[in-house]
Amino acid sequence: MAEKIVKTKSSEITGRLYGSFDKNARRIEEAFGVKMYNRQSPDSGGDSIVLSGEPEAVTHAAEAVEYLRGVAEYNEEIGDQTVDYVIGMAADGRAGELEDLDDCVCVTTKGKPIKAKTVGQKKYVEAIRKNTVTIGVGPAGTGKTFLAVAMSVKALRDREVERIILTRPAVEAGEKLGFLPGDLQNKIDPYLRPLHDALYEMLGAESYSRHVERQTIEIAPLAYMRGRTLDNSFIILDEAQNTTPEQMKMFLTRLGFNSKIVVTGDLTQTDLPSGKRSGLAEVVKILDGIDDIAIHRFTERDVVRHKLVQKIILAYDKYDRERKARDAEQRQRYRIARG
Repeated sequence: MAEKIVKTKSSEITGRLYGSFDKNARRIEEAFGVKMYNRQSPDSGGDSIVLSGEPEAVTHAAEAVEYLRGVAEYNEEIGDQTVDYVIGMAADGRAGELEDLDDCVCVTTKGKPIKAKTVGQKKYVEAIRKNTVTIGVGPAGTGKTFLAVAMSVKALRDREVERIILTRPAVEAGEKLGFLPGDLQNKIDPYLRPLHDALYEMLGAESYSRHVERQTIEIAPLAYMRGRTLDNSFIILDEAQNTTPEQMKMFLTRLGFNSKIVVTGDLTQTDLPSGKRSGLAEVVKILDGIDDIAIHRFTERDVVRHKLVQKIILAYDKYDRERKARDAEQRQRYRIARG
């Protein structure tokens, strides 16, 4: 039997790490087959978490606990999904990659730090930081848009750019919104609401309104980008799977001097009419390998929404693979029957 000790700064941090009714501790114990308990250290002003069990299991469990301790020190709530992700990384021998997740992208007006929560998200943030154009492709809930907006806010605060421009194609997700009341702005607002919400959370109501009035933040449909050259700007194209190849080319060629572009989308949720090609599907092939352009692909492990979202994505992926296999088999049978 082996034993490792992880020290925390206070009983409050220890309690946050253990979770409500010690649920986080139980998940760690079950995952690694170890025993986990805390030992108060009143003299040192902190606590110690003791892990005991088989040597290898204790080593991996301690790595997971050490990372979660850092999360707890940020006053962040440690959810089931975070615990499961950290456990998985530690069990795979990849705990060292978790160290880079402590890097704060920006801080909201309420003092909440915005950080990458998975290794995939961290690589995405680094890609945005290092490249002029970054294309983030992956399933829902992976933080593609939220982290891109956070990076744009950081760039604006650091005066690296003069304005933020966020845009989306106005394509209905299987619904017709043309008969909604109001003028054009009222009709397009539902498409742009997720971008409003992300900026509202990071900047606060007053600051956000002030930036919009000064036009240092602009949120508009993709059609409004035609004919413009966007200098000194951080430009985000969201829901890019709903662009046509022509729209995508139009958007990318708006790039001006001292600007960055981030394109985000999920190729499994295209709302284009049947038979229409997706500009996002084409651009990841056309621009792959070009210097100063990064293409980052998220996986289901990067999902940071409710844990069921990850299971839903995997279930749909499995269904699509099986459907394609059945279709291929039917086509083969048809060719054989035709001789």
